[in-house]
Amino acid sequence: MAIATFGYGSSGPIAAAFGDNGFFCAIDADGKQEVICWQKNNNKSSLLTSPYASSLPAMVSLSGGEGFLCGISMNTSQAFCWTFSNSGIDHVSPSLKDNSYSQIAAGMNHVCAIRGSYVSSIGYGIVDCWGFYQTSNGHDVATVPVYNSSFNDPNNALFNEIVSGDGFSCGVSKNGSVICWGPKSDDLGYSVVFGSMKALISDRDSVCGISGISGEVKCLGNGKELGGPVNDTHFVSLSAGNHHFCGIREDDHGIECWGSINASSVPKGSGFTAIASSDYTTCGVREADLVLDCWDVHGQSPPDYCPPLQLCSPGVCSPGSCATGEFVFNASILNEPELTSLCVQRDLKICLPCGSNCSDGFFPSSLCSENADRICTACSLCQNSSCWDTCGHPSSSEYRLQEQREMKKLVIIIGACVSALMLVLIGWCLAPPLFVTSNAERDRSYFTSCLSKQVVEAEPDPDLQVSVSMAPCVGTAQVFRLSELKDATSGFKEFNELGRGSYGFVYKATLADGSHVAVKRANAATIIHTNSREFEAELDILCNVRHSNIVNLLGYCAEMGERLLVYEFMPHGTLHDHLHGELSPLDWNLRLKISAQAARGIEYLHKVASPQIVHGDVKTSNIFLDSNWEARVADFGILSASNTESNRDIENDVYSFGIVLLEILSGRKAYDRDYAPPSIVEWALPSIKRGRAAAILDTNLTLPRNVEPLLKLAEVAELALREDPLEHPVMSDVVLRLNQIAMSGSTI
Repeated sequence: MAIATFGYGSSGPIAAAFGDNGFFCAIDADGKQEVICWQKNNNKSSLLTSPYASSLPAMVSLSGGEGFLCGISMNTSQAFCWTFSNSGIDHVSPSLKDNSYSQIAAGMNHVCAIRGSYVSSIGYGIVDCWGFYQTSNGHDVATVPVYNSSFNDPNNALFNEIVSGDGFSCGVSKNGSVICWGPKSDDLGYSVVFGSMKALISDRDSVCGISGISGEVKCLGNGKELGGPVNDTHFVSLSAGNHHFCGIREDDHGIECWGSINASSVPKGSGFTAIASSDYTTCGVREADLVLDCWDVHGQSPPDYCPPLQLCSPGVCSPGSCATGEFVFNASILNEPELTSLCVQRDLKICLPCGSNCSDGFFPSSLCSENADRICTACSLCQNSSCWDTCGHPSSSEYRLQEQREMKKLVIIIGACVSALMLVLIGWCLAPPLFVTSNAERDRSYFTSCLSKQVVEAEPDPDLQVSVSMAPCVGTAQVFRLSELKDATSGFKEFNELGRGSYGFVYKATLADGSHVAVKRANAATIIHTNSREFEAELDILCNVRHSNIVNLLGYCAEMGERLLVYEFMPHGTLHDHLHGELSPLDWNLRLKISAQAARGIEYLHKVASPQIVHGDVKTSNIFLDSNWEARVADFGILSASNTESNRDIENDVYSFGIVLLEILSGRKAYDRDYAPPSIVEWALPSIKRGRAAAILDTNLTLPRNVEPLLKLAEVAELALREDPLEHPVMSDVVLRLNQIAMSGSTI
């Protein structure tokens, strides 16, 4: 039999109201403790905040029930309950409105609250409860609060945490035991009260909590039938929705969910400080930047609820000292000079649980202290043994490779010095004969390199297969000898390999002068299917391609049946490696600049190159980053398109670039089976078209306060991905828009 599981729960900085009229609310991180709310399928027009609804007071904590929310007023500690459509009507029982409360818990159709001020350090109090009934005048239905003694704890115990479900409430008493009461409390089916619990969460017919001793989750009622977290994971916070539970892990503050849920929908690699669940959506406050993030338990994208782009409080303001294993949240991480605290009363603080670990790909570079949580740093920056346990120990083969590289550098330096000395001696000895060299012999020397390298014509060698007509690059590219490139790549050894593709292998090469280049070596299949004339035609085009956002050709070699192309070396790898691989992540400013620079490179191929070049394979792995972190486009189609196919192929380039923009914005791969849907276009475009581009932004990157450039970048991506040819932009239009966005993004 299906279990009806709807989480209500204890109070916190974020909460959800359930049902068809459900909505989310959170406390804004503006230092004024104002409340922001958002409804289903809307993140703009239906915002309910204190500036727009002055009757809704600033609050310290929130709790959600069936179609309504309650909170504790920041100024008076009084309870206040409301619905989304009638935020100005207080749904607290008239007989209890003047009481002060430290905590509140909304259930199915009743509310309980612990007496006492939230600024008091006592922390324990008796509980008041009230219920609701509905009246109708034939047209409108009104919910009326009324004091209902049947919901009150008959023993008048003292509690410091409470939750409410359907016809029952439970609380953690002063001795640490969980006590439940109310008309339906017997339905929970417990006979032994389990003790030392914290962070309770409730649904309609069960209650779960975190053991204060082990940190494990324990449940009463039907919640046990949904199973539990894997490997007895320890948690610091819980939420419950329809047929599922979610929790914040104790070690890395990541999210883990169980029950009826699509695992791919759960955010990966992000820590959270607080979460709340509605029927099928869970929203949380990210620890890195305090930005709201929501996800659908069934993998629906976008989720039913898309939050506004505002920063929210990570926890509840409270008096007293933080407990062991907690730290005081420091508002300075928000980089807002005028914001010194998220609590209006300066003597209050927000205590949050320390993290001991970090998400995959990061290591804790500092431990949690009284005033700051542990700091997580990318494993790409791991420099010593302190992070090897987390990021992995460098293998002995890597050390040997490094030694080989260092030894090679030393040999090159020594060899260059000895060669220079020998040349000086030989030149001194042979100087007189050189001055009488005949004009005919002197004419046999010529320059063929943009690097001004002199190449002296040698006597014919029958073993060399160099085309006599191979002269399209005179003045722009260098002709390399095969032996020279073999030495530069240590004989094309695997440890110098940078990548491989349909053309062949790409190697890192160190030339005799110490400079680094990339050598692309054609494989047998490429050589067989491309004759000499085709290769020469390709070279003729490549030699004339010169742009600051293109990986430019430096030279070539065509000896002994080999075909090698020598390109500029890109020390910072590919955009794909930074977005999806092990290289360091890119900040938003750099991502905006790379978008514009890569677009300029493709525009050059489409508009300036002669003949016109269609790239044919625009993707993040073909966008490289040079020593100045500027984007360079590589591996474009060498042969230009025919006139009949040109427009269609160019449109394909623009469409592919739209996918690149989605990857830059979201950090997701173009196609990833770990997500539903796996296609980034099917996943992201619906959100962008509905004005919810914020839902696709990379959750592993701290979101800037000025998100407008990112939203505009999403609009350009949507434009590039339109299927109607009449609505499709050319690359020049894309470049114009991205240049403007990159300039405005310098302030994010």
